[in-house]
Amino acid sequence: MTIHERIRPFNTKETYPEQNLDNDLCQAVKARGSMVFLRGQVAQDLDTRESLHVGDAGKQTEKTMQNIKLLLEEAGGTMEHVCRIVVYLTDIRYRDAVYQEMGKWLKGVFPCSTGLVVPALARPEWVVEIEVTAVIPD
Repeated sequence: MTIHERIRPFNTKETYPEQNLDNDLCQAVKARGSMVFLRGQVAQDLDTRESLHVGDAGKQTEKTMQNIKLLLEEAGGTMEHVCRIVVYLTDIRYRDAVYQEMGKWLKGVFPCSTGLVVPALARPEWVVEIEVTAVIPD
């Protein structure tokens, strides 16, 4: 019996062939009950793995939020169920563009939020990554 529902599982061997990794991961986990944990999302097409909007923090955030919305819907939830977000930026100067775009998607939701500036993300073209935890009511 599977305890948790794994949404969009993948292996890093296919997703990141240049990194010589072999890890089984997924985009989201719906925990038994009502918690959903989303993998850090970036401006990447979830089907083709193509990186999008290189060099544009605002557009990368828009695509990232589209991915978050899609994955929550696939788990049976909505953006209203977001409880916690963690935002990773590669440059503090992207903060305004990222938070302006993110705010459009989370208007009226009021999640707990943590923002971090990091030296790099998994791919050099990514400048923002957003991790989400949601709770879907029974």
